[in-house]
Amino acid sequence: MDKINIGIIGCGNISGIYLTNLTKTFANTRVMACADLDMDRAAAAAEQHGIPHALSTGELLERGDIQIVVNLTTPKHHYEVSRQALLAGKHVYVEKPLTLSLEEGTALVQLVREKGLMLGCAPDTFLGAGLQLCRKLIDDGYIGKPVAATAFMACHGHEGWHPAPEFYYQAGGGPMFDMGPYYLTALASLLGPAETVCGMTSAAYAERIITSAPKFGQKIPVEVPTHVAGTIRYRNGAVATMITSFDIWSSKLPRIEIYGTGGTLSVPDPNTFGGPVLLQPAGRKEALEIPLIHAYDENSRGIGVADMARSLVAGGTHRANGEMALHVLEIMHAFHTSSGSAQYVQLKTSCERPAPLPPGLVKGYLDPA
Repeated sequence: MDKINIGIIGCGNISGIYLTNLTKTFANTRVMACADLDMDRAAAAAEQHGIPHALSTGELLERGDIQIVVNLTTPKHHYEVSRQALLAGKHVYVEKPLTLSLEEGTALVQLVREKGLMLGCAPDTFLGAGLQLCRKLIDDGYIGKPVAATAFMACHGHEGWHPAPEFYYQAGGGPMFDMGPYYLTALASLLGPAETVCGMTSAAYAERIITSAPKFGQKIPVEVPTHVAGTIRYRNGAVATMITSFDIWSSKLPRIEIYGTGGTLSVPDPNTFGGPVLLQPAGRKEALEIPLIHAYDENSRGIGVADMARSLVAGGTHRANGEMALHVLEIMHAFHTSSGSAQYVQLKTSCERPAPLPPGLVKGYLDPA
């Protein structure tokens, strides 16, 4: 199998699972270099994962043997690092969100079109076995026509476990921009593009206190809404109710449920790749747990990169693509815009539902044998 050479920029908290999967799990990716502002951290990552080169960002972008740059920097750097990589002629896959502002995201998508390159974006969890089974059940008519959905992410923030949680409460942070991409990308895969958003936002605390190491006791000013709620109307007519919150201590709300004319589908946590998937057909008193039939039920972050690598060789559109990420970005901003204006927001972007993965793939591959 042809291997596509990868360069990783950003060796922070999320990079470990990407490096593991892109070096050991997927048959079509080869990590040639990694870069970080902290060169010691880049060197440590390279040594741990057997990567040939630990470089500066500039050095990595100058290498002619790197085809895809995976941008794992913090959100405030997503736009500039992705832009630099595209200008250097590299295909780019970036951690979520695509960018902080809708204008920046639009500019990246336009640049990709001008240069004939590929742009991908996390999350790729919708390619996991759990959400792919949900996609198949909906496509095969097991709940009839989807008419409504709910999506709930409720927790009390990340200052109790993350080593540097400040950015979660700064511009580009908050529960919608942190966790919303998982839920909205899952819904885009299951229901298709959205048309209209109505939202309300609030913040319960003016500051947060870090209780994790190494910054225990430091205070964080809260600069963004930490509770975001609202509704989304999808092009297919379904209406979704969504809550994302860093202000809730505990909750028993489901992660995602899809309601159809023929039954209800309980969707697993979209921040994971596995199950359970519960189907309750109309008239049945109890739900059925449906066995997973797709590959990638464990943490497979990087599968979106491997799918982009597949597209570079075989052609076609990669699934975790820039158009869908831009659409998700606009929806997230629309919740905040709607709250500030007290008006519905009519979305300007759209996207295609990404093609489903076939059941029965061999782990490490994205095409049938």
